[in-house]
Amino acid sequence: MSETLLEIKNLHAKAGDKEIIKGLELKINKGEVHVIMGPNGAGKSTLSNVILANPEYTQTEGDIILDGENINGLKTDKRARKGIFMSFQSPKEIPGVSVTNFLKYAKIATTGKPVKIFEFKKELEKNMEELKMKPEYANRNLNVGFSGGEKKKNEILQMLTLNPKLAILDETDSGLDVDAIKTVSKGIKMYSNENNGVLIITHGTKILQGLHVDYVHVLVDGKIIKTSTGDLANEIEAKGYEEYKK
Repeated sequence: MSETLLEIKNLHAKAGDKEIIKGLELKINKGEVHVIMGPNGAGKSTLSNVILANPEYTQTEGDIILDGENINGLKTDKRARKGIFMSFQSPKEIPGVSVTNFLKYAKIATTGKPVKIFEFKKELEKNMEELKMKPEYANRNLNVGFSGGEKKKNEILQMLTLNPKLAILDETDSGLDVDAIKTVSKGIKMYSNENNGVLIITHGTKILQGLHVDYVHVLVDGKIIKTSTGDLANEIEAKGYEEYKK
């Protein structure tokens, strides 16, 4: 039997005074890839932000358990150190900090261990090549002047470098062309293994092509109302969400 990586029980959360997540239940085992789909405003991005303890959102009820540990009271940085990573829809630009230095210090911060520079740079070069990123990008300021696709690839590069227990990809495919989406999907395959888990939040199915998806969840009005196999994603893309809004 697979070991549980993430378990969410009766989760309620709000943004400001508005309740958005309303009793959500979710369980992800190690080695699994899960997908959450749903109409705009359903609470998909709110869920990802609450899992990572974004202070703009308030968890009002329920439990978030990571690898057997209740992390309700932990702030964002401590949850990251416990092994949660999130790829953002709109990655931030950080002038004055190179991609290499950002990744190096992020790895030190999350692991609490010094980085072996030679091994680190060798792995970084390999991953950049796999993601079809130009080598010179390693020395550029983080995301400054990057195209949308380059920013998203850089998020995947961070995921591969940090190697978290749980990777949450919040609409990473948004605004990307077909080739960039294929590269992002390749990065997910490179990362995924029997000891970690992936939670993909998306509106489309292109990012899922070539991936083994264990479960697709339909999120409507703050709750998961249906869970099925990967085939459900294609069904949703063909039919939409009307039948789930009743």
